[in-house]
Amino acid sequence: MNKRQPDFDNILQILQKRKPKRPTLFEFFLNKDLYERLADKQIKSTTLEFRNLRVVISACKNAGYDFATIPTSYMQTMRFEKNETAQKASKSLNQGFVITNEQSFEKYHWPNPEAGNYEVYNQLEKELPDGMKLIACGPGGVLENAIELVGYENLCFMSLTNENLTKQIFDAIGSRLLRYYELVSSFSAIGAVISNDDWGFKTQTMFSPEMLRRFVFPWHKKIVETIHSQNKPAILHSCGNRSEIMEDIIQDMKYDGLHSYEDIISPVETEWEKYHKRISILGGIDMDFLSQSSTEAIKKRAKNLLEQTADEGSYALGSGNSIADYVPFENFKAMIETVF
Repeated sequence: MNKRQPDFDNILQILQKRKPKRPTLFEFFLNKDLYERLADKQIKSTTLEFRNLRVVISACKNAGYDFATIPTSYMQTMRFEKNETAQKASKSLNQGFVITNEQSFEKYHWPNPEAGNYEVYNQLEKELPDGMKLIACGPGGVLENAIELVGYENLCFMSLTNENLTKQIFDAIGSRLLRYYELVSSFSAIGAVISNDDWGFKTQTMFSPEMLRRFVFPWHKKIVETIHSQNKPAILHSCGNRSEIMEDIIQDMKYDGLHSYEDIISPVETEWEKYHKRISILGGIDMDFLSQSSTEAIKKRAKNLLEQTADEGSYALGSGNSIADYVPFENFKAMIETVF
């Protein structure tokens, strides 16, 4: 789709709250069919897993990204085992739980971060086009994994009736994620790291800000510190209404970039005006807008966003969440082509 050379320095400049050398794209991830459509044809490998990773890199380059974000589903690193119900695309937050009390907590088979196949990052570095880097993300977040292991309502009740067990669960998850990020961020192929953890509904956070500060945020602060210790930027991907916790994200956890925006909560244009001098704003074209609007409307909004942010930077163009399989290809194309 495009002929320009990848240059990871552009996304680095944005994450440093500066102006990139040219308009720049950001996306958390695309979808499998879109990766295949965008990638060079006849990509082969000795294993299906490595072929899929090569497809992602090729697709991102051809679409004009300066990096490739590798979905954790494509990697054999670390995952928290959950019931089948908890793994469906659409699910109840109160189904699929596996930890209900101290006994089930002790019996749960906790993953070993050391056991993952991280060597693949060294192999992928040889596949990267000049100027391109990888952005790693996590196998779910601290709160996400707790909800999937315990159940949302169960976790709310547990936090009130058994704070000790609640803390043990969060610490068991957080400590393993921390080690995972220590390992991942150390590879030279990785240029930045996404810590992905959904914290909110449309109107408020899923836990009260006080509970998030007690159980969740201390682990995110450590995750950011370990990513920064490798001289890599840390990006937060978190859905929901974050208005009550923005100071925590910026001042306490010290994330470099923030992703996931919905017009019904606060349009990305508004969020950029509020926060771009303190944290980089990534993506933001609302998913409903991107899916249902005309290509002309999408081009206009994308162009206006690039013009709004042109002088001060601290912004990369992309969707409010990710390119799901229901986003029409022509709409996706209309958005990304505005940067050329």
